[in-house]
Amino acid sequence: MKKIGWSFMAAYGIYLVIMAAYFFIWVKAGVPPQAKGTPADPSLFMSQHQLAESARYNSWRHFISFASIPLEWGVYLFILISGFSRWLRNCSEHMSGLYLVQMLFCFAALSLISAAVFLPVDYISYRLSLHYGISVQPLQSWLRDQGIGFVVDSLIGFIGLATVFFFIRRNPRNWWLPVWLLAIPFIVFLMYLQPVVIDPLYNHFQSLPNGQLKQEILNMASEAGIPAHNVYEVDMSKQTNAMNAYVNGVGSNLRIVLWDTTVHQLSRPEVLFIMAHEMGHYVMHHILWGMAAALTGLLIGLFLAAKLLLWIVERWGPRLNLAHPGDLAALPLVLLLLATLSFAGEPAQNVVSRQFEHAADTYAIHMTQNRSAAISSFQKLSSASLGEINPPALVKWIQYDHPTMLERIDYFEHVTLKK
Repeated sequence: MKKIGWSFMAAYGIYLVIMAAYFFIWVKAGVPPQAKGTPADPSLFMSQHQLAESARYNSWRHFISFASIPLEWGVYLFILISGFSRWLRNCSEHMSGLYLVQMLFCFAALSLISAAVFLPVDYISYRLSLHYGISVQPLQSWLRDQGIGFVVDSLIGFIGLATVFFFIRRNPRNWWLPVWLLAIPFIVFLMYLQPVVIDPLYNHFQSLPNGQLKQEILNMASEAGIPAHNVYEVDMSKQTNAMNAYVNGVGSNLRIVLWDTTVHQLSRPEVLFIMAHEMGHYVMHHILWGMAAALTGLLIGLFLAAKLLLWIVERWGPRLNLAHPGDLAALPLVLLLLATLSFAGEPAQNVVSRQFEHAADTYAIHMTQNRSAAISSFQKLSSASLGEINPPALVKWIQYDHPTMLERIDYFEHVTLKK
C-alpha cells in the first residue's frame, strides 16, 4: 500500500509540472486570425491592460482548478491506505452501537480533513480573484460563506452517504438502484428549496424596484409563458464585479433573479437580452432536461461505483482491512470512486449543457431581435470578469458548460434574424 501512496505522489508531481507548462508556457491567449477585427476580438472592447491581466489571471485560475482535481482523490486515497479510516471506524464503534452515530463520526472527521486541505486552495483562489479585481468581498464575509457552504454541503453529503451505506450493508451488489430511486425525489426537493432556503443563506434577495425594466421583464416572462409575478435582485456587488442572471426553482418557488451588478453595468436592452436567454432555458424545459441528464449520469455512476467497490473489496479487502463493502472504513473508498466517476462524466454533461446554452442564445436573439445588445452584453460580461474569449482546449473540453464567448459572439454576428 505504501507503493500506491508514493506512486500517487510521484504521478501528482509530474501532473503539476505538465499543467504548469500547459497553462503558463504552451497555451497562448488570443483569438484565431479569422476572428481578428470582429466583435469577438477582445482587443476591440478590452484595454491592453485588461488583456494582459486576463491572460495572467486565467492562467493561474486554470492551473489551480486543475491542480485541485487529483488532490481530492489523493486525500481519500491516503486516508484509506494509511489505515486512518480503519481507526475512525474502530473509534466510532467504541463510541456507539448505532449506525447513524458511527456514520456521523466518520463522515464529520473526513469532511473536516477535506476542508482543512482545501481551505488554503480556496483561499488562494479568493486572493487571486481579489488581486485582479473580480472579487470585492471582505475576508470576513468570504469566511462566512465558506462556513455556510461547509455546513450545507456536509448536511447534504451526510444524508446521501448515510443512505448509500444503509443499502450497501443490505445489498452489496445492487445497492445502486434503490439509492438512485431515492435520489430522484431528494434532488427535486433540493431544487424546490434552493431559491427560498439555500440561496438566501449567502445573499440578500429583494424585489427589483418597480419601473420600466421590471415591467418589460415581466412582459417578456408572460410572453414566454413563465408564471412569474416578480423579479428579484440579489446584492452580488458586495462580493464581485462580475455579472449574471438566472431563472431557477420549480413550481411555486420559481424565481427570476438578476445580480445587481448586471442591473447597474448593462443597458436596458442588454439586460433584456440576458433575461431572454435565461427565460429560454425555462421555455425549452432545460431545467427538467438537465435534471434528467444528471439523473442518467448518476444512475451510470452509481452502477459503476457498486461494481468497482465490490471488486476492490473482494480483491484487496484484507490488505485494506475492509471486511465488507458496507464497512465504514470503506467510506473514503466510496468517496474516491464517486469523485473519479463524476469527473469522468463531466465532459459528457458539459456537451449537453453547451447545447442547452446555445439553444437559449438562439431563443434570446430571436425573441429580442437585438443583435447589437446581444453582442455588447457578452462583451461587457467578458470585460467585467476578465473572461477568456477563446479558452484552452483542455479547459473547454473538461470544464466548460457554456459555448465559448468567441463562439457565442460569432453566432450573434452572423445569425439570420427571423422577421
